Amino acid sequence: MSFNNISDKTVPVPASRVSRFARVGGLAADIAGNMAVNGVRQLVQGQRPNWNGLLLSPANARKLADQLAQMRGAAMKVGQLMSMDSGTMLPPEFAQILARLRSEAEPMPPSQLKKVLTQYWGPQWLQQFASFDVRPIAAASIGQVHRAKTKDGRELALKIQYPGIRKSIDSDVDNIAMLIKISGLLPKGLDIASLLDQAKQQLHDEAQYQREGQYLQHFGRLLADNNHFQVPVLYGDLTTPDILAMSYVSGHPIEALASAPQAERDRVVGLLIQLLLFELFDFQLMQTDPNFANYKYNPETKQVVLLDFGATRALCPTLVKQFRRLLGSGLENDKDAILDSMHEIGYCDDTILPHHQTALLNLFDLILSPFRQDAAFDFSDGMFAAQVRDAAMALGKDGDFWHIPPVETLFLHRKFGGIYLLANKLGARVNVRQLVTPYGE
Repeated sequence: MSFNNISDKTVPVPASRVSRFARVGGLAADIAGNMAVNGVRQLVQGQRPNWNGLLLSPANARKLADQLAQMRGAAMKVGQLMSMDSGTMLPPEFAQILARLRSEAEPMPPSQLKKVLTQYWGPQWLQQFASFDVRPIAAASIGQVHRAKTKDGRELALKIQYPGIRKSIDSDVDNIAMLIKISGLLPKGLDIASLLDQAKQQLHDEAQYQREGQYLQHFGRLLADNNHFQVPVLYGDLTTPDILAMSYVSGHPIEALASAPQAERDRVVGLLIQLLLFELFDFQLMQTDPNFANYKYNPETKQVVLLDFGATRALCPTLVKQFRRLLGSGLENDKDAILDSMHEIGYCDDTILPHHQTALLNLFDLILSPFRQDAAFDFSDGMFAAQVRDAAMALGKDGDFWHIPPVETLFLHRKFGGIYLLANKLGARVNVRQLVTPYGE
């Protein structure tokens, strides 16, 4: 077991604020340079430069993805969220290039890994392990995961946080927000301060591995009697603020089910939708990160393995009741009641113009339509996705409509959208009405 001569590609994590700010500044300069070169090329060809198109070009998307993958941390998390865009703000090819951030990060070099482990476990930490694989089995935005076995026989998955990530969160979010504002993606005058504050708090929560360990245990208790799901066991004696120690659970990436029989895909997606309903209405506690890597599937036990609880949020009971009413109104196809629920939750208010309110109501009515269908809904239906995308784009591109709903709803949307995207990727067909009917008023 050696920390030397590892041939896999590794990239040091820039830990200081100065170095991380320099990365963002260099990225902005590179993107601006790209725009200038291509703008001049268009002028030479007798064309009027399309500056917005030049900004959101595939070349710039690749630069952004490469830099964020190397920075990791909050900067990479922002890129992951941008990649979830359905076409309302970003060109599809731009979001597609950024999508690799949901599954790819550069591992940190062994020297950084060893420094983190020594800091928390002491210089003799290796003596308690029978084996420790220095090559990570996964590398994400905040940390990377290693397999190990203790001398007392425990098979571990160790999530180890990149150095300096927690201290860099606030500045990362501010720097990326500055880059987005400069890009012109957001309208002038739109105040996103509350969104940035919430994003910072959420990322600070995700970077507290002892907090995540508590939620790991809590979900293990909540789902202890549910044989459809498996939650790893926390090992608190090895867990620190920067190291999360849990039992290693075998399984395949959830996306691998795309080649499974239709019935198996339908069953698994049905379980994930059911889990979402448990979280929202029963537990009032939701793991809000939709990253596919947070799920595995064990074909031997037929269980869905739940891996990551860093983005867990307790939900406001009042908001839960409001969503229950919205769901019930959608099931009954009561548009007046749907509109009332939208006002209650904060999706619209008295400042919204009547035609925008109508467009928003139509969008929600469309989104809720699968709940009224007492038959299997085909998540691979491109027509439905296109209708939702077009309706959302029409609202998003209307310069007179910029209304930010309560921040807590955005974290719920993040989870809803992630489950939909996974169901779409797996081509599942599920009778959603049967699952949601018990929760509608």
